[in-house]
Amino acid sequence: MTFSQSRRNLLRTGASLALAGTLPAAMTARAQSARQITVADPGGAYQAAFRKAFYDPFEKETGIRVISAAREAEPTAQIKSMIATRSYIWDASILTQSARDILLAQDLLEPLDLPAGATADFLPDAHTPMWMGTDAYATVFAYRTDTYKDTPPRTWKDFWDVEKFPGRRGMSKSPIDTLEQALLADGVPSDKLYPLDMDRAFKSLDRIKPHVAVWWAGGAQSAQIIESGEVDMVAIWNGRAQAVIDAGAPVSIVWNQGLYAIEGWGILKGGPHVDTVRQFIAFCADAKRQADYTRHLSYGPTNKAAYQYIPKERAAILPSSEQNIKNMIAADASWWASNRAKAVERFNAWLLG
Repeated sequence: MTFSQSRRNLLRTGASLALAGTLPAAMTARAQSARQITVADPGGAYQAAFRKAFYDPFEKETGIRVISAAREAEPTAQIKSMIATRSYIWDASILTQSARDILLAQDLLEPLDLPAGATADFLPDAHTPMWMGTDAYATVFAYRTDTYKDTPPRTWKDFWDVEKFPGRRGMSKSPIDTLEQALLADGVPSDKLYPLDMDRAFKSLDRIKPHVAVWWAGGAQSAQIIESGEVDMVAIWNGRAQAVIDAGAPVSIVWNQGLYAIEGWGILKGGPHVDTVRQFIAFCADAKRQADYTRHLSYGPTNKAAYQYIPKERAAILPSSEQNIKNMIAADASWWASNRAKAVERFNAWLLG
């Protein structure tokens, strides 16, 4: 996948930037339905970055306060309960693509009704009528450069090759991404990855299982085990790996065969501030604002025009940059939405077996 733009795309970019310049006035005029909204996001560094790039600037432009709450990793059950009881603790939430599909199947999201052209320069899979992606993240693997100095690992096949690349491994205690990694290690071509062959994936996992020193249960743990040297290689989210690198640890990221996914805003069906939240989400589409959060968070913007405002050295560590995304694979959210429960049950039984 490349981000080279044709003349038509460049014209669309100009139109989008022109649109961004007119949004604040329109928002101010229409923002009478609520003076405050509450949105849910993953919390931590993510929330801090979005506060600087989106929440506070939106309040400054419109006078509408944005309160943010840290959501659970899988918020679909909580959202369903809010809507069923009409107890709206949140107006909108950041959703992964699989969470979006689960909620869409139950008719629990509102249409966004974004202004024409607002998503003209977005990644192709970063927007639907009911959801707008704000950031791209990736599951990659990272390795200790002090362990693998001259011939570092470059593929999941290398990760599985304990003879050529001896050392302790760390992997996620979840089938999500792990099954894909197992199939890529077994030689499945990236364009033939889905639908996942679970039988083949578990046979591949059987081979690596004795060499996995840590099955991590959270992002903080994945970062800690590679930073401390408890493991020599680890399957990890790029943002967690980058934080370790920024802290000075001898660690490097392998983008090749990474799995990228997108998360973004969905509006809870029937909420009290739907129109106001729509204005806020349109605000989050702006290229400059998306570029701003990448200064604080090593996730990639969904608006490709944002890279006009991101320094090259920063772009080099972001998942949606041209040099990185072209070597990665888009995770199939629809497959996971349909098969998640079955895969989790089988994976948990396999771990205990």
